[in-house]
Amino acid sequence: MNKKKSEMNGDTLLFAVFCIEGIAESLKTDGAEVYKLLTGEGSILDTYILEYYDALHTQSKEYIVDELVELMKKESLIQ
Repeated sequence: MNKKKSEMNGDTLLFAVFCIEGIAESLKTDGAEVYKLLTGEGSILDTYILEYYDALHTQSKEYIVDELVELMKKESLIQ
């Protein structure tokens, strides 16, 4: 099931914010910058975070952040 940002419910919205803030903390930047990166080309927010919410939200914060940072590197969004 492909969830789009416009279809976020309370749980997925909170999870998206949790991911954004976790990544921002890890990269020592702010959430607004991370949000821009995740919603730009490729839209990791839609195609990964929301798409795989059911599996991702059961993992630890460390696992989720590490997984997303690695994906952002793979997508050349960060170095």
